[in-house]
Amino acid sequence: MSSISCRSRLLASLAALLCIALSSHALAARPVRVYEVDVTGQSPGALQDAMRQALVRATGHRDSGTDPALASIVEDAAKYVKSYTRGAQGRTQVIFDGVAVERAIVAAGRDVWSPERPFTLVTLYPQLSRAAEDSARAELEQEAARRGLLISLVPLAIVDAAGNPQGRDALLQAAQRYGADQVLVGRSDTATAGQWRWTLHTSFASPTWSGGLAAGIDGTVDTLVPPETAAVAQIDGQARVEVSGVSGLTDYASVERLLQGVPGVRRTRLAEAQGNEVVFELTVRGGAEALDRALASSTRLARTGSGNNGSLVYQYRP
Repeated sequence: MSSISCRSRLLASLAALLCIALSSHALAARPVRVYEVDVTGQSPGALQDAMRQALVRATGHRDSGTDPALASIVEDAAKYVKSYTRGAQGRTQVIFDGVAVERAIVAAGRDVWSPERPFTLVTLYPQLSRAAEDSARAELEQEAARRGLLISLVPLAIVDAAGNPQGRDALLQAAQRYGADQVLVGRSDTATAGQWRWTLHTSFASPTWSGGLAAGIDGTVDTLVPPETAAVAQIDGQARVEVSGVSGLTDYASVERLLQGVPGVRRTRLAEAQGNEVVFELTVRGGAEALDRALASSTRLARTGSGNNGSLVYQYRP
């Protein structure tokens, strides 16, 4: 048997094993009903307000409802209506033609956020009273619905028995038991009522910021959705990533999840594996340049150079 055939078989076997390893940790991204919006009536003004909400969800950007580039979509909201229905709470909802709206958004030079979005587990520390928790849940869910993010407020142990903060990996493992992709932790400062220190733990990074309950959701979505740039930068491109320091199947799975968690990555494929080096081919919004910028903040993938074929070369740090 030729060496090429042997290598192909080995790669196929590794890819199969990798799929098995990832199956219990697969991304729980779920579809968001972006274009089903509560509406107070069928007047032009009510439909325009609903379209502003749909645009914020569709793009992920909080100012899309007032974006001058998208003003004509808002003005012509009625022409995008497909039907009306009753929502889960018995409220009237308008259903917009998502395909037509997305086509108009792209034509206006704006990007569309994939409706398959990370399911986010939210936990607050210290744990609130029942009444305060119910109030917080309502505010968080309302803002999450406005921004197009699926969340669930669940109490998690974010410190161990000794009072030390749980690490990112431990929190993500806990979130996976609930079917979630990532964890948003809010820690209260008793000296400042209504203010929280937020940390979003993903397989990629753990950014932090401060603010009220709504700011927790806004910061999460702002982190997940890249800033608007020139339309050409939003085109999907290919990137080849070489990673060394991968010592086993667990590391392979970890690197795969890291790459999948980078904002803008649409698809990952294991291309080569030899020794402690692995090569992935990615489809990513903005191509290799955008991927390289995003990975600059990663603590586990350190850029070490470029390959002869234009690939990005990294060292994995478990």
